[in-house]
Amino acid sequence: MKTIKGPGIFLAQFIANEEPYNSIENIGKWAKSLGFKGVQIPTGDPAYFDLQKVADSKTYADEYKGKLQDLGLEITELSTHLQGQLVAVHPAYDKLFDAFAPEQYRNNPKARTEWAVQQLKYAAKASQNLGLKAHATFSGSLLWQYFHPWPQRPDGLVDEAFTELAKRWKPILDTFDECGVDVCYEIHPGEDLFDGITYEMFLEKVNNHPRACLLYDPSHFVLQQLDYIQYIDFYHERIKAFHVKDAEFNPTGRQGTFGGYQSWLNRAGRYRSPGDGQVDFKTIFSKLTQYGYDGWAVMEWECCIKNQVDGATEGAKFIEDHIIRVTDKAFDDFASTGADEKFNREILGL
Repeated sequence: MKTIKGPGIFLAQFIANEEPYNSIENIGKWAKSLGFKGVQIPTGDPAYFDLQKVADSKTYADEYKGKLQDLGLEITELSTHLQGQLVAVHPAYDKLFDAFAPEQYRNNPKARTEWAVQQLKYAAKASQNLGLKAHATFSGSLLWQYFHPWPQRPDGLVDEAFTELAKRWKPILDTFDECGVDVCYEIHPGEDLFDGITYEMFLEKVNNHPRACLLYDPSHFVLQQLDYIQYIDFYHERIKAFHVKDAEFNPTGRQGTFGGYQSWLNRAGRYRSPGDGQVDFKTIFSKLTQYGYDGWAVMEWECCIKNQVDGATEGAKFIEDHIIRVTDKAFDDFASTGADEKFNREILGL
């Protein structure tokens, strides 16, 4: 067993133009003041993190890492959620997802995809330069708009999409393998990897690639009514990153898992600050500890009710209180009689 590291915080939802969120140094000081020990860093804004520069220069990577260490913080993982999304985009989403790419790649899906793939490869090297072992991202999607089969899907459509998705990701996974870093897909609505079965389908297509791993976030599973505890039993060997994000699902006679096009506030399933939803984090932390998860517990704030600063302030303590410092002895050691083969045979009457 291992003691989970934490608390960490994903910075993506907190970055802003005003202090203390307007630079990595300022937001780092703020996170530390709340009790966080690690930060998961989004890599889409060079003002906070120059992905290519960190990938190209070990010296610069050390300097960047050192600035956070001086504040008493570690980097938990880098995140390329937005770039990973752009590895695979169905044309129906082109206009919406163009905003995730620099302006020169917009209205050009082929160039946008090439840029995204290169971003992931930079992330592999940047993670290596920073001494990180895991990386957080999305898979992208070619199929999401077809997830409910009406009209009936053509035979072979799903297989063709997963074949293409694997084709795009295999060179990226190989680059991460060369750098000694695990790719942790956040299993998420809107991605082709949105539950255990779709992850297994992808894993088969990439020949069970050792770097095709998982970011575990139970909130997404509450919204689709998947058993998020048993999921850990199934996939614990591949879980290399962990988001502490809460959620609740309150179906009515008027709406259920699909949400009826409602706002987040009015959906049956909605995200909440840690401790305010229905996720059984006590069991989750016990399960992950039991299976030897030795990564970080990183708070991701997404709540349709609570203020983000209050959520972060409470979230640091919430994670701290749930981390289990593993025992170094059995609870019944005091009753040990000691044994050897001769003694064992004697008490068996042999």
